[in-house]
Amino acid sequence: MGNDMKRATGLLVIEVVNSNPNGNPDADADPRQRSNGLGEISPVSLKRKLRDLVEDHESAFFKNLPEKFSGNPEAYCILESRGRDRNAIKKEMREDGKLKEFDQKEFLKSKFVQKYWDARVFGNTFLEGEMNKGYIKTGVVQIGMGISLSPINIIRQTNTSKSGVEEGKTAGMAPMAYRVVEHGVYCMPFFVNPNYAHKSGCTTDDIELLKCLIPYAYDMNRSAIRPEVRLRHAWYVEHKNVLGSCPEYLLLEALTPERCGIADEPSASWRDYQDKNGLPEELLSRVAGCVDLVKG
Repeated sequence: MGNDMKRATGLLVIEVVNSNPNGNPDADADPRQRSNGLGEISPVSLKRKLRDLVEDHESAFFKNLPEKFSGNPEAYCILESRGRDRNAIKKEMREDGKLKEFDQKEFLKSKFVQKYWDARVFGNTFLEGEMNKGYIKTGVVQIGMGISLSPINIIRQTNTSKSGVEEGKTAGMAPMAYRVVEHGVYCMPFFVNPNYAHKSGCTTDDIELLKCLIPYAYDMNRSAIRPEVRLRHAWYVEHKNVLGSCPEYLLLEALTPERCGIADEPSASWRDYQDKNGLPEELLSRVAGCVDLVKG
């Protein structure tokens, strides 16, 4: 597993318009923001959206995936589903007969590995207390923090409802419940590291599915508070070998849009940025290819 998988460097360019891309539970669900005013989107937030797309096998999205995925749903289940019982997972491992006497080769053949796509791709920490070595911890794919290129302006308003939510009231209000970013452009890096594939059981098909999911992560997960989160680009740069053929920071810097005007002020629209259309020839010659998954 992973023998034919190449190292890859990715960058998501995410435009947020009057939406909350990732609420902070420690700040009354305000859009996440650093002390310097820059906005944040957590890696966990994106992975949750990817997991939700895979987990719903009855959705139109899943049924329209290539046949090798949609026709084999038992191999694309989600370990870290919402409200998952850790004890149930441990029981599942015991029934698989691999928990007490760990053997890496046998573990990769187990039903547990073959069942859970997110464990193969992202890794998991569910079993660290049971077995301190061998089991999946670090995954092949790691997602970095999404940071806005300029400070963000947060709008806070009270939501109202014509029908009261409390008994005896004909109208209702939710003070400051509407909290959105007026406009912002975030860059979120991600990395494919085949070095861990032999431990997690991740395959090239698992990475291919990830590439199918990313362009729809936000479009298929819209909500009232997140109506316009636009994935402008999903750059995927494949290296020439498993170790990497170009420093990843050079690739990320080259694909990051540049802010026009005053960078320390919130942007008003996409026109406030100078977009990048791909890698310059100097860097492109050092990698196997650079594609925008959004454009296909």
